[in-house]
Amino acid sequence: MPESTASTRSLPADELHIRLRDIDHRAPALLCNGALQDKAVRFGNLEPALVTLLKQRTLPLVAALTLYFCALLHGLPWSSELCAVGLVGFLITAQVLSPLDLRRRKVSQPLRNVVIRVLLQWSCVVAVIAFLAVSFKLTTVLPRDVILIWFLATPAALLLVDSLGVRILKLLATDQSAIQRYIIVGANEVGVELARRIEHSHAPGNFFGFLDFRSADRLIDVLEKRVTSGCTAQDLAYFVRKNSISRVYLALPISTSPRIAELVKELRDTTASVYFVPNIFAFDLVQARCVAIDGMPAFSICDSPLEGMNGVWKRLFDVILASLLLILIWPALLAVGLAIKYTTPGPILFKQRRYGLNGEEILVYKFRSMTVCEDGPVVAQATKQDIRVTRIGAYLRRTSLDELPQIFNVLEGNMSFVGPRPHAIAHNEEYRKLISGYMMRHKVRPGITGWAQVNGQRGETSTIDMMQRRVLYDLDYLKNWSLWLDLKIIGRTAMTVLRANNAY
Repeated sequence: MPESTASTRSLPADELHIRLRDIDHRAPALLCNGALQDKAVRFGNLEPALVTLLKQRTLPLVAALTLYFCALLHGLPWSSELCAVGLVGFLITAQVLSPLDLRRRKVSQPLRNVVIRVLLQWSCVVAVIAFLAVSFKLTTVLPRDVILIWFLATPAALLLVDSLGVRILKLLATDQSAIQRYIIVGANEVGVELARRIEHSHAPGNFFGFLDFRSADRLIDVLEKRVTSGCTAQDLAYFVRKNSISRVYLALPISTSPRIAELVKELRDTTASVYFVPNIFAFDLVQARCVAIDGMPAFSICDSPLEGMNGVWKRLFDVILASLLLILIWPALLAVGLAIKYTTPGPILFKQRRYGLNGEEILVYKFRSMTVCEDGPVVAQATKQDIRVTRIGAYLRRTSLDELPQIFNVLEGNMSFVGPRPHAIAHNEEYRKLISGYMMRHKVRPGITGWAQVNGQRGETSTIDMMQRRVLYDLDYLKNWSLWLDLKIIGRTAMTVLRANNAY
């Protein structure tokens, strides 16, 4: 080939500026240019792919196979219609049933809780399939006997497979190629807890010990685990390369960010995956979760348990229950209203301003049980043998019938059946200054009954300690909320009302 000489013509300044500007616009799509607005974080887990697949799809597959087995016992031939019904059952159960529990625990979950969970979830599946069967006449595809046997046999099959979850995990753990070699940087409480959770998770691995920047005399007792103290960033990177470590967990305080940055820089010369485990457990967590805000991670330290679909299910539960109760007890409401009207002068309903969701003022309804209707800056709590309580009011308060008008608060959306009890605004303003975390009660709608009330914290709170105990139960409710807990509280409320303790 003939040689050609390279051109040495330099670009004009304005043309060079245009080309560089075009490159700057194209670069973020291809390269990480270090700009914060071009960075994002994806959310996932550290499970092997096969484990994730088994967790999510094992129980739905069991439900579908049980249908095929029932059809086989009934003598039905294999057909496309049978496959279609099985596929529909698989898709529905995949959305309703909880994933298969593969965690290794020293103390397994109580059998009663597992049975109740499976039965409730399968009942929801049955309700959906029964609706579809009636709507699309699926009984012409499968005999009713087969469908009925399937409905009854599947819970037993699901419970059997659920009990074998740990054995399934052990079979998967025999694959040595999937075993990770990992270390934890930070011999502290977070590091020790992280090691414990990794050990009891379904991510097999070989633990090579703790490494820490601090000297040995400043480290906590880490339960006889291997600890290497006094390390530098270069020492840690060398250890990772020498031992072919595949995962490095950084359990270091955020205050050591310069040291973390130095360590991450050194680890870029290795093939190890690096995970940062921030110490958010130093805070009193309420519904802690990790969320993504358009690709940017954020840790929720204090949040409402009713975000997303949880709030929808809670509200639907309240509306349905309130509607049913009004249909059933409207004669009792009418009778109580007439009794108040014709026995004591004054209004039938007592309306009081209280704090509701997010600390906003709401108007709470009650049957009037006193000769006064206090709603000012100072409100005296009812006490035993309070002279302000009317004769019929004493009975209403003792049986909690005075709370029934709050069903209308539930329908309005100001209250829920279960939640922290709302206090008078005067009491709120007093106790919020004295009790830490008092206003966190208002992360959810106030309730007609609550976790504190069914645990003996009902009625007068004459001391700060009594109110503090009530607040502790309210916060415990926020941390552990579930619809099942709401049902449990409603059931215990009925028993508490029958005993009529502490209500004046």
